[in-house]
Amino acid sequence: MNRLPTLFVSHGSPMFAVEPGIAGPQLAQLGRELRENVKAVLVLSPHWMTRGVSVTTTDAPPTIHDFGGFPDVLYTLRYPAPGSPAVAARALELLNADGWNASADPSRGLDHGAWVPIMHLFPDAQVPVVQVSLPQSMDAEAAVRLGRSLAPLADEGVLIVGSGSITHNLYEVFREPVTDGAAYAKEFVDWARSSVAGHDEGALVDYLKRAPHAKRAHPTSEHYLPLPFAFGAARRDYDAKVLDGGSTHGGVLAMDAYVFQ
Repeated sequence: MNRLPTLFVSHGSPMFAVEPGIAGPQLAQLGRELRENVKAVLVLSPHWMTRGVSVTTTDAPPTIHDFGGFPDVLYTLRYPAPGSPAVAARALELLNADGWNASADPSRGLDHGAWVPIMHLFPDAQVPVVQVSLPQSMDAEAAVRLGRSLAPLADEGVLIVGSGSITHNLYEVFREPVTDGAAYAKEFVDWARSSVAGHDEGALVDYLKRAPHAKRAHPTSEHYLPLPFAFGAARRDYDAKVLDGGSTHGGVLAMDAYVFQ
């Protein structure tokens, strides 16, 4: 079996489920290209944060609507993909072999950071999905290590996905009208593209010091960390492909995805 790529996807806000913009169709096309070789998806989302690392082990993960104040249609959506206890067990084996002391969660479902982008990749909901949690204390260096611990899954037919947002300042999205959002966000996006293309692990890890407008693009780190996670899970000699997802909310939420192949 050929090694699968690993992905970083931007899920932006829950509205991405019903407003795919230009990012959704690109993910759908990628899903069609990969579908034949994917036996399961393993996804890390910023919306499941735990003290340590946990992995969903249920064979029927429920759809979690972990958001409020959005249009009613979002709460009617379900993504009834099966789980994969076998892939979850393999993920736990790899994590614990690397000293993560990971635990199984037999009841946790898929939060919107998981199911919203995956429903664009695989809309038929037939590909099993396993979710891994984001430890509360994790920094970017540890996110790379977490990805590397799980990297062997890509050789075993598992599509590893880090789901975050390439920029994610929700204060500016919902509370404070901005006039320069597109400018600062574009500078951060350009830096991220350059760092990924250049295999620059040091930059991706030390983003708070090296990226332009880092604290404005990510006032908190959780939506950034899936990027170094996906980087860590990729082959060291990967080729990077950018799926230019444009942006929403006046340019504040950039929707890029990266394919590490």
